[in-house]
Amino acid sequence: MKPTDFAYHLSEYLGKHLPGRAGLSANTIMSYRDTFTLLLRYCRDAAGIPPERISCAHITRELIEGFLDSLVQDRGCSAKTVNQRLAAIHAFFRYLQTEAPEELLRCQQMLAIGFIKTTRESFVEHISLEAVQAILAEPNTELLKGRRDLTILALMYDTGARVSEVVGICVRDVRIDNPATIKLLGKGSKARIVPLMNQTRDLLSLYLEEQGLSAMHMGAKPLVFNQRGEKLTRAGIAYVLDKYVDAARVKNPNLFTITVSPHVFRHSKAMHLLKNGVNLVYIRDLLGHADISTTEVYARADEQMKRRAMESAYDNPSPKDLPPWQKDANLMNWLKNLGK
Repeated sequence: MKPTDFAYHLSEYLGKHLPGRAGLSANTIMSYRDTFTLLLRYCRDAAGIPPERISCAHITRELIEGFLDSLVQDRGCSAKTVNQRLAAIHAFFRYLQTEAPEELLRCQQMLAIGFIKTTRESFVEHISLEAVQAILAEPNTELLKGRRDLTILALMYDTGARVSEVVGICVRDVRIDNPATIKLLGKGSKARIVPLMNQTRDLLSLYLEEQGLSAMHMGAKPLVFNQRGEKLTRAGIAYVLDKYVDAARVKNPNLFTITVSPHVFRHSKAMHLLKNGVNLVYIRDLLGHADISTTEVYARADEQMKRRAMESAYDNPSPKDLPPWQKDANLMNWLKNLGK
């Protein structure tokens, strides 16, 4: 079958333009790729268009808007996530308008799709420590796969790592000897060393021994891998988490009121540290934020939660009807003359 024009342009964009001319990192390219993977699945399932037959003519504004709506309604994505997906689509059509001028009108129609407005209020989706414990209690540690899954989940929470950082860990990045640490490769290929708590260190030590992994002989091998010995993908990590979240939700429905993604695990670690008095600077270093202002979102979210808790705890005894100061001429004159 002859490749369609959309297949050609998308392949050139992801395979040559982004890594070559744009110079984007592998993790950023994977994020763009994930957006188009979801779009192709939507075209197949909702529009009945097989991925191998999709052409540029099929990609209309109505189709993209339907896709964005499905992210919210079917996948429960936040406005921020939907806007990230739309930004990836915009970037592709910005590229396409110079590569295929005959598609200029279509590209302009795509670029005219607006982002979802978000409020300035800080809100960080996270789960409680009890919910994390419920998830970690689900893997069957009598099975090899269960022990591997527990190690992955504990490592994700303990380090507050991004899912892309977890899949990028090699055996040589793990230090079991005191002080136990792990090296993570974050955004912009910036490496950071993260300390491991004793329980996670012990899990990793047993995992490495059971899998026959050693930094000397298997240093470049991925730390977490599938049954074929291949590096576990971000989707694979998400699948592992989803499986145990679903099992824990059945037993403890009150603990899970939001969709728990790998990034929610990361948010949860940061919020738990903050609530236990850990300085924002240390949380910034753990999460690998380039600027402390990025980490401050957790502090703002924590302050808002405290305010809501105080407001809902009891009725404020202060009078709701304010005294009519404006009717007190003497007081108003006194205020006006104050400081003269």
